[in-house]
Amino acid sequence: MIRVFIVDDHPVVIEGIHSLLRNEKDIEWMGHAMNAQSCLGFFAGNTADVVLMDISMPDMTGIELCSVMKEKYPGIFILGLSTFNQGLYIKKMMENGASGYILKNSSKEELIKAIHSIHEGDIFFNGEVGQALTAYQRSSVTELPLLTPREKEILELIAEGYTNPQIAGKIFLSQFTVDSHRKNLLAKLNVKNTASLIRLAVERKLI
Repeated sequence: MIRVFIVDDHPVVIEGIHSLLRNEKDIEWMGHAMNAQSCLGFFAGNTADVVLMDISMPDMTGIELCSVMKEKYPGIFILGLSTFNQGLYIKKMMENGASGYILKNSSKEELIKAIHSIHEGDIFFNGEVGQALTAYQRSSVTELPLLTPREKEILELIAEGYTNPQIAGKIFLSQFTVDSHRKNLLAKLNVKNTASLIRLAVERKLI
Protein backbone atom coordinates (compact mmCIF):
# COMPACT_ATOMS: atom_id res chain seq x y z
CA MET A 1 0.00 0.00 0.00
CA ILE A 2 1.38 3.40 -1.02
CA ARG A 3 0.35 6.19 1.35
CA VAL A 4 -0.13 9.44 -0.59
CA PHE A 5 -0.34 13.02 0.68
CA ILE A 6 -0.80 16.20 -1.38
CA VAL A 7 0.27 19.80 -0.81
CA ASP A 8 -1.54 22.30 -3.04
CA ASP A 9 -3.25 25.61 -2.41
CA HIS A 10 -6.13 24.92 -4.81
CA PRO A 11 -9.02 22.89 -3.35
CA VAL A 12 -10.24 21.91 -6.82
CA VAL A 13 -6.85 20.30 -7.59
CA ILE A 14 -6.83 18.43 -4.29
CA GLU A 15 -10.37 17.14 -4.82
CA GLY A 16 -9.65 16.23 -8.43
CA ILE A 17 -6.58 14.18 -7.60
CA HIS A 18 -8.33 12.59 -4.62
CA SER A 19 -11.15 11.47 -6.91
CA LEU A 20 -8.61 10.02 -9.39
CA LEU A 21 -6.87 7.98 -6.70
CA ARG A 22 -9.87 7.12 -4.52
CA ASN A 23 -10.55 3.70 -6.01
CA GLU A 24 -6.95 2.56 -6.46
CA LYS A 25 -6.57 -0.57 -4.35
CA ASP A 26 -2.86 -0.10 -3.61
CA ILE A 27 -3.02 3.64 -2.83
CA GLU A 28 -4.12 5.01 0.53
CA TRP A 29 -5.08 8.69 0.71
CA MET A 30 -3.47 10.23 3.81
CA GLY A 31 -4.81 13.75 3.46
CA HIS A 32 -3.79 17.17 2.18
CA ALA A 33 -2.31 20.52 3.14
CA MET A 34 -2.88 23.86 1.46
CA ASN A 35 0.41 25.45 2.49
CA ALA A 36 3.88 24.50 3.66
CA GLN A 37 3.28 25.05 7.37
CA SER A 38 0.23 22.78 7.36
CA CYS A 39 2.25 20.14 5.56
CA LEU A 40 5.05 20.30 8.11
CA GLY A 41 2.48 20.25 10.90
CA PHE A 42 0.94 17.05 9.50
CA PHE A 43 4.28 15.27 9.25
CA ALA A 44 5.21 16.21 12.80
CA GLY A 45 2.81 13.49 13.94
CA ASN A 46 2.00 11.47 10.83
CA THR A 47 3.70 10.12 7.73
CA ALA A 48 3.21 9.13 4.09
CA ASP A 49 5.23 7.39 1.41
CA VAL A 50 4.71 9.79 -1.51
CA VAL A 51 3.99 13.52 -1.35
CA LEU A 52 2.53 15.27 -4.38
CA MET A 53 3.88 18.80 -4.11
CA ASP A 54 2.80 21.97 -5.90
CA ILE A 55 5.50 24.50 -6.83
CA SER A 56 3.55 27.69 -6.20
CA MET A 57 2.24 28.16 -2.65
CA PRO A 58 1.53 31.21 -0.51
CA ASP A 59 4.01 30.80 2.37
CA MET A 60 6.92 28.85 0.87
CA THR A 61 7.65 27.56 -2.63
CA GLY A 62 7.43 23.85 -3.33
CA ILE A 63 11.14 23.95 -4.11
CA GLU A 64 11.94 25.24 -0.60
CA LEU A 65 9.46 22.88 1.05
CA CYS A 66 10.89 19.94 -0.88
CA SER A 67 14.34 20.69 0.54
CA VAL A 68 13.01 20.98 4.11
CA MET A 69 10.97 17.78 3.83
CA LYS A 70 13.85 15.73 2.42
CA GLU A 71 16.13 16.95 5.20
CA LYS A 72 13.59 16.11 7.93
CA TYR A 73 12.12 12.97 6.35
CA PRO A 74 14.62 11.56 3.84
CA GLY A 75 12.60 8.36 3.33
CA ILE A 76 9.64 10.20 1.82
CA PHE A 77 9.40 10.41 -1.97
CA ILE A 78 8.33 13.75 -3.45
CA LEU A 79 6.64 14.19 -6.81
CA GLY A 80 6.58 17.75 -8.18
CA LEU A 81 3.11 18.59 -9.45
CA SER A 82 2.70 21.86 -11.31
CA THR A 83 1.35 23.85 -14.21
CA PHE A 84 4.89 25.19 -14.75
CA ASN A 85 6.69 23.43 -17.57
CA GLN A 86 9.87 25.52 -17.39
CA GLY A 87 13.13 23.61 -17.22
CA LEU A 88 14.48 25.78 -14.40
CA TYR A 89 11.63 24.83 -12.03
CA ILE A 90 12.01 21.15 -12.87
CA LYS A 91 15.78 21.28 -12.32
CA LYS A 92 15.40 23.10 -8.98
CA MET A 93 12.85 20.60 -7.69
CA MET A 94 15.12 17.69 -8.59
CA GLU A 95 18.16 19.38 -7.04
CA ASN A 96 16.21 19.79 -3.81
CA GLY A 97 15.26 16.15 -3.51
CA ALA A 98 12.21 15.46 -5.69
CA SER A 99 12.08 12.05 -7.36
CA GLY A 100 9.91 13.17 -10.25
CA TYR A 101 7.84 15.93 -11.80
CA ILE A 102 4.57 15.86 -13.72
CA LEU A 103 2.16 18.48 -14.98
CA LYS A 104 -1.32 19.04 -13.60
CA ASN A 105 -2.80 18.27 -17.00
CA SER A 106 -1.36 14.74 -16.89
CA SER A 107 -3.68 11.77 -17.30
CA LYS A 108 -4.77 9.53 -14.45
CA GLU A 109 -2.59 6.76 -15.89
CA GLU A 110 0.49 9.01 -15.89
CA LEU A 111 -0.16 10.14 -12.31
CA ILE A 112 -0.51 6.57 -11.05
CA LYS A 113 2.55 5.46 -13.01
CA ALA A 114 4.55 8.37 -11.51
CA ILE A 115 3.50 7.48 -7.95
CA HIS A 116 4.46 3.84 -8.40
CA SER A 117 7.74 4.66 -10.16
CA ILE A 118 9.11 7.02 -7.53
CA HIS A 119 7.89 4.75 -4.71
CA GLU A 120 10.02 2.00 -6.25
CA GLY A 121 13.04 4.32 -6.20
CA ASP A 122 12.98 5.42 -9.84
CA ILE A 123 13.00 8.93 -11.29
CA PHE A 124 9.88 9.90 -13.24
CA PHE A 125 9.18 12.57 -15.84
CA ASN A 126 6.42 12.47 -18.39
CA GLY A 127 7.44 13.25 -21.98
CA GLU A 128 6.66 16.96 -21.94
CA VAL A 129 8.59 17.52 -18.71
CA GLY A 130 11.59 15.53 -19.94
CA GLN A 131 11.72 17.61 -23.12
CA ALA A 132 11.54 20.88 -21.17
CA LEU A 133 14.37 19.80 -18.87
CA THR A 134 16.55 18.66 -21.76
CA ALA A 135 15.97 21.95 -23.63
CA TYR A 136 16.85 23.95 -20.52
CA GLN A 137 20.04 22.00 -19.89
CA ARG A 138 21.15 22.47 -23.50
CA SER A 139 20.49 26.21 -23.43
CA SER A 140 22.31 26.68 -20.12
CA VAL A 141 25.53 25.09 -21.38
CA THR A 142 27.25 28.06 -22.95
CA GLU A 143 30.70 28.10 -24.47
CA LEU A 144 33.33 29.43 -22.09
CA PRO A 145 36.12 31.71 -23.32
CA LEU A 146 39.55 30.20 -23.68
CA LEU A 147 41.98 30.84 -20.82
CA THR A 148 45.65 31.51 -21.33
CA PRO A 149 48.16 29.13 -19.71
CA ARG A 150 48.98 31.86 -17.15
CA GLU A 151 45.29 32.38 -16.35
CA LYS A 152 44.83 28.65 -15.84
CA GLU A 153 47.87 28.55 -13.56
CA ILE A 154 46.53 31.42 -11.44
CA LEU A 155 43.03 29.94 -11.40
CA GLU A 156 44.40 26.67 -10.02
CA LEU A 157 46.30 28.51 -7.28
CA ILE A 158 43.19 30.53 -6.39
CA ALA A 159 41.24 27.27 -6.10
CA GLU A 160 43.93 25.92 -3.77
CA GLY A 161 43.33 28.89 -1.47
CA TYR A 162 46.37 31.04 -2.18
CA THR A 163 46.04 34.82 -1.74
CA ASN A 164 47.26 37.32 -4.34
CA PRO A 165 50.55 38.05 -2.47
CA GLN A 166 51.18 34.30 -2.07
CA ILE A 167 50.52 33.66 -5.75
CA ALA A 168 52.78 36.55 -6.71
CA GLY A 169 55.63 35.09 -4.66
CA LYS A 170 55.03 31.58 -5.95
CA ILE A 171 55.13 32.34 -9.68
CA PHE A 172 57.41 35.38 -9.56
CA LEU A 173 54.95 38.06 -10.68
CA SER A 174 54.10 41.39 -9.10
CA GLN A 175 51.07 41.47 -6.84
CA PHE A 176 49.54 44.07 -9.18
CA THR A 177 49.83 41.64 -12.13
CA VAL A 178 48.23 38.80 -10.16
CA ASP A 179 45.43 41.10 -9.06
CA SER A 180 44.83 42.07 -12.69
CA HIS A 181 44.71 38.42 -13.71
CA ARG A 182 42.19 37.65 -10.96
CA LYS A 183 39.95 40.54 -12.07
CA ASN A 184 40.24 39.42 -15.70
CA LEU A 185 39.20 35.88 -14.73
CA LEU A 186 36.10 37.18 -12.93
CA ALA A 187 35.14 39.29 -15.94
CA LYS A 188 36.02 36.65 -18.53
CA LEU A 189 33.97 33.93 -16.80
CA ASN A 190 31.19 36.33 -15.84
CA VAL A 191 31.18 35.65 -12.10
CA LYS A 192 31.03 38.11 -9.21
CA ASN A 193 33.37 36.68 -6.59
CA THR A 194 36.10 34.14 -5.90
CA ALA A 195 33.71 31.52 -4.51
CA SER A 196 31.64 31.61 -7.72
CA LEU A 197 34.84 31.53 -9.77
CA ILE A 198 36.06 28.36 -8.06
CA ARG A 199 32.64 26.69 -8.27
CA LEU A 200 32.41 27.37 -12.02
CA ALA A 201 35.97 26.18 -12.55
CA VAL A 202 35.21 22.88 -10.81
CA GLU A 203 31.82 22.38 -12.50
CA ARG A 204 33.19 23.04 -15.98
CA LYS A 205 36.44 21.14 -15.33
CA LEU A 206 38.66 24.15 -15.93
CA ILE A 207 40.97 22.95 -13.17
